Amino acid sequence: MSNNYKTLINNIKFMKTTFKTLVAVAAISLSAKAQTNWNVDGSHSKLGFAVTHMMVSETEGKFKIYEGKVSSKGDLDFTDAKIDFTVDAASINTDDEKRDGHLKSPDFFDVAKFPKITFVSKSMKPGKVKGTYTLTGDLTMHGVTKSVSLTAIGASKIVKDPYGMERYAFKVTGTINRKDFGLAWNAALEAGGVAVSEDVRLDINVEITKAK
Repeated sequence: MSNNYKTLINNIKFMKTTFKTLVAVAAISLSAKAQTNWNVDGSHSKLGFAVTHMMVSETEGKFKIYEGKVSSKGDLDFTDAKIDFTVDAASINTDDEKRDGHLKSPDFFDVAKFPKITFVSKSMKPGKVKGTYTLTGDLTMHGVTKSVSLTAIGASKIVKDPYGMERYAFKVTGTINRKDFGLAWNAALEAGGVAVSEDVRLDINVEITKAK
């Protein structure tokens, strides 16, 4: 085999390797460009919940301190969006100082031992109705991690605020059983039943702003 032929073969191999590298780099670049990153606007969001009290009424509450990030494939395509939420458990607020103190105690959240509640998405699949999604992820609370499935309803469009920020919003609902996370305290009622329901209804409104 002549040296010229060997050189030609080596050049062809080099060009193939270079082409594959360029294609890979271009794919990564396009993927990064297509991804849209968002930050949760805590001042215009609500992380709320409600439980049945004494078998007859609902008691509502919320967490006041939290942060989160969302990464989507496009501006209005949140299919398989990546969502990461961290909540300060001690920020729980039910408009009753004594009750909030009990909720922070070892009977419930034990915030001194478990200061954070986190949610990390695993999938976000479109529902039958446009703009709705089934959001599945790992919820970690009171030192226990469980997979939960929630319903997310997106706004109809992105809006730009007076400061040039692009905003979008979701309403997220679902029900979890607090005993699944070790929050088992209760008190029996004389007439039957218990003081606090095991099921906790989530009522979450999340407003997000596009990262620049």
